[in-house]
Amino acid sequence: MLGDIPYNRFERQHLPEVLAGMDAEGLRVVVHDGDIKSGGERCDDALYEDRLAVFQASHTPFVFVPGDNDWADCQRKSNGAYDPLERLARLRELFFARPGQTLGRYPLAVDSQADDPAFGAYREHQRWQIGPVLFVTLNVPGGGNNIGRQPQPSAEFASRSAALRAWIGAAFSRARAQKLEGVVLIQQANPDLEDFSAGRGGRAYRELLGQLLAESKAFAGEVLLVHGDSHVHRFDQPLRDPASGKVQTNFTRLETWGSPFMGWVKVDVAPGARPLFRVTPRMYTARGN
Repeated sequence: MLGDIPYNRFERQHLPEVLAGMDAEGLRVVVHDGDIKSGGERCDDALYEDRLAVFQASHTPFVFVPGDNDWADCQRKSNGAYDPLERLARLRELFFARPGQTLGRYPLAVDSQADDPAFGAYREHQRWQIGPVLFVTLNVPGGGNNIGRQPQPSAEFASRSAALRAWIGAAFSRARAQKLEGVVLIQQANPDLEDFSAGRGGRAYRELLGQLLAESKAFAGEVLLVHGDSHVHRFDQPLRDPASGKVQTNFTRLETWGSPFMGWVKVDVAPGARPLFRVTPRMYTARGN
């Protein structure tokens, strides 16, 4: 797992070396949890195509989860003053051209929410199973989840939230039906778990976290939420029931590093054991340093 890179020329130069190191680990899949550029860079097709070429060169199946720098914040003048919805559509065309496959030289077959006619636009919502664990990607960007600044949430936020509710619900239904041991949810946004747990979370992520809390309570296995956004590596259990203050002990949060730290986090699964997920941080050091 990695995210929030590359943000500058150095990181872009060394990203292929980071991915080569991950390839050497014999991983089952590599996931970039969003923000493939800095918040000040332009959201041009040329940048998208450059990042896509790097991801496609991965020998390990490669999954990309969009972040706010990648589409939701593209209206900034420094980003090219794009329409964010047009940029999201372009990301889907490029990075999710084949919704039933990951990126990489040897793609992994995945389920896509786009297979459901009711949610045909959501190619970026992907799902795959490895052993007793179900992996699920969610388009939940940082910077306020594209909810907008008006009292009424944006139309895009409302539509995507409906898709997310259905996608998350279906994932946990499958996990319970098959008696899976774990569910891994991957998104870009840091959803302010601590504020939600204290009963003061903002509206941008409140409904999402309420659903994750309810689904975790109803699931016998372990839940791992992976996100980036704030660029600080953490592995902890910050989710509490706001009503009781009780920690949700089967829910763990993993935050990946971000620029200026170049590193990734290896997640191993130990079937039949508790904890199910074992995490190993890996820092990148440029050759010659």
